[in-house]
Amino acid sequence: MAKKMDKFDRFLKEITDIFGPSGFEGEVADYVAGKMSSFCKITRDGLGSTFGIKKGTSDNPRILIAGHMDEVGFMVAGITKSGYIKINPLGGWWGHVLPSQRVVIRTRKGTLVHGLIGSKAPHSLKADERKKVMEIDDMYVDIGATEENEAVKKAGVRIGDPVVPYAEFIKLGPKGKMLMAKAWDNRIGVAVAMEVAEALKGKNHPNTLYAGGTVMEEVGLRGAGTSCYHVEPDIAIAIDVTLAADLPSAPNAEWGEKLGKGPSISVMDGSLLPNPKLLDYVIDTAEKNKIPYQLGSLRFGGTDGGAFAKTRSGVPSLTCSIATRYIHSHYGILHRDDVDNLIKLLTEVVMGLDKKRLEAIKP
Repeated sequence: MAKKMDKFDRFLKEITDIFGPSGFEGEVADYVAGKMSSFCKITRDGLGSTFGIKKGTSDNPRILIAGHMDEVGFMVAGITKSGYIKINPLGGWWGHVLPSQRVVIRTRKGTLVHGLIGSKAPHSLKADERKKVMEIDDMYVDIGATEENEAVKKAGVRIGDPVVPYAEFIKLGPKGKMLMAKAWDNRIGVAVAMEVAEALKGKNHPNTLYAGGTVMEEVGLRGAGTSCYHVEPDIAIAIDVTLAADLPSAPNAEWGEKLGKGPSISVMDGSLLPNPKLLDYVIDTAEKNKIPYQLGSLRFGGTDGGAFAKTRSGVPSLTCSIATRYIHSHYGILHRDDVDNLIKLLTEVVMGLDKKRLEAIKP
């Protein structure tokens, strides 16, 4: 039986359902702008990163809080004579999660074409092939074509068309707090940023907040750099997902982040060593307000925070995350409590970030 959704669940379903791989975030950006325009002035940079400006009692400090709007997906790379679609990845994919999964191709005219990722059948694999990770080059999308180039003639698919996983938002578990959907990486970060801005309505925060989403994070943190040039923040906080450790045989099961135990505050990742005083301030804010949190450490992998920190003359930056299972696949699973608590934490962080606090944080 489907579990009842509240207003926030419906918001999360809407934002994850949107079609938006790297480089094709326009629908997501329009959704963000439409939702935030009633309580924020909207601004966009030249690549399409989109933010609501929530002005408090002072123009400064300027605080940037953002997730990235893009999801991992694909682009049509070629079409065989029989109408099978060859694809290039947009973002990092592990080949073994792809065969027999559904995808949607969006044509130039906006038509959505459904298909299935196909590959060589297990029965025809040689012994050494069975031990290897499947390569995307050996896969294709089957849209049901039955004659030469029917993909082009009738469906309207062409090289360059974007492709995303086909998946639906579902609430799991006895309490319905485990949320499963596509594109948690990283629509959940965008959703949190939007909710923080909305939570500040009617509050006298001593700064100006820019909250929303960047573009093209999955293909090299591209929108993060242009966003920082556009916003010129004094402080930047990236919101993303991180690897959940509450899985069988997870190597960091004893100390890694677990679903439902609080949002993750990152002490390092492959792209960022956070400003230590900003890190301490966020941790102190969580403890002061009795908001549960976890500390995260990733040796590999990066976030927009790494690009924020290196823009212009340098920006004190930090990454906060939601522990999520099965990222960079068709479905991810996260916990609603972690999302709610990250919104609370970042709202309190913004409320306390005045000019004096900024001076204490800056090198």
